[in-house]
Amino acid sequence: MTAPILRSMLSVPGNQQRFIDKALNVPADILCFDLEDSVAWDDKPAARDTVAAALPRFEARGRLLCVRINGLDTGLAEHDLAAIVGPSLDVVNLPKVIDAGTIRQVDHYLTLLERTRGLEPGGIRLIPWIETAAAVVHAYEICAASPRILGVTFGADDYATDSGVVRTPEAAELNYPRAVTSNAAAAAGVVPIDTPTTEFRDLAKFERDLTAARHLGYRGKFCIHPTQVEIANRVFAPSDDELAWARRIIDAYEAGKAEGRGAIALDGEMIDDPLVDRAHQLLDWTQRVAARDAQLGR
Repeated sequence: MTAPILRSMLSVPGNQQRFIDKALNVPADILCFDLEDSVAWDDKPAARDTVAAALPRFEARGRLLCVRINGLDTGLAEHDLAAIVGPSLDVVNLPKVIDAGTIRQVDHYLTLLERTRGLEPGGIRLIPWIETAAAVVHAYEICAASPRILGVTFGADDYATDSGVVRTPEAAELNYPRAVTSNAAAAAGVVPIDTPTTEFRDLAKFERDLTAARHLGYRGKFCIHPTQVEIANRVFAPSDDELAWARRIIDAYEAGKAEGRGAIALDGEMIDDPLVDRAHQLLDWTQRVAARDAQLGR
């Protein structure tokens, strides 16, 4: 199955009606209404009701509607799912996942709710968080635990707290867990989504973080402010230079084949099948991004 376009995943606090209203026209690929970290404990029941009431108001327009529930260890996850599962919900964003067992448990809950509410079996997808040392160890098992899994998000701050690493501006301490998460996602055929950049006013830093994440194989970013969405959508799409490179590679390869040449070179580089496959992937990615943007009205 072709991985979906999930360039931007905008977090919307579930207890802030004004932020929910503002999200109506934000062109994020996923709108993620948050019941977890951005909501104080005493506000969680009211936020749950607010989000459940808001979901039917949102016209998808190619976007996915998602809710980040509270973790299974809180005793709130079951209540969150009971409130939000319905025809307007596309994805559950699942925090504090330790291993594949957590995924299977939530999968069972969703199967029961879909069955009793007349929803398409397996229609509600999952995007778990990899945000602990144990989750990094079990990253592939988590990514492959259920056909419901659409993508996986790496959470740097919780990972740093859990593992005891010291955060630095360069973030070199995150290279290993970020790479492991991205590789696990690729192996399982799901979309890796990078950790939030908390300095939401520093858009230059945000773009640098996006570029670094893309170089590690990430295909999306968890955004915490609407101003980050457009930048993520742009960076996680092939650039004009990349498209020109892809077309030149394919043209040179096809010309060489037509001439019966076994070895084909371009600009001092040998063109082999993996390189051609990557060029075709870039062109396919461009077409799918264009289709998504047309859905979003961009």
